Amino acid sequence: MIPVTVVILVLSALACFYRVLVGPTVPDRLVAADTIGLLLALVMVLLAHHYALNPLYDVALVYAVLQFADVLIVAKYIEREELHL
Repeated sequence: MIPVTVVILVLSALACFYRVLVGPTVPDRLVAADTIGLLLALVMVLLAHHYALNPLYDVALVYAVLQFADVLIVAKYIEREELHL
């Protein structure tokens, strides 16, 4: 069941990647990129559970925290109106 869930999550991430490429506004692209990061962290957790790879839990946690910080930095950059798209 976990491999099927992983495939569905990866397909969802690919759909979000389309929004990153074609998104009408920069905030839409930022939200899509954040969603991709969340989905990939979830895939790492599911694979760690399925294959009993305990260090992968730590990698997924660090990845999620860094990805969250990245989104905050980019959002602050957009808020300052230095990016005119």
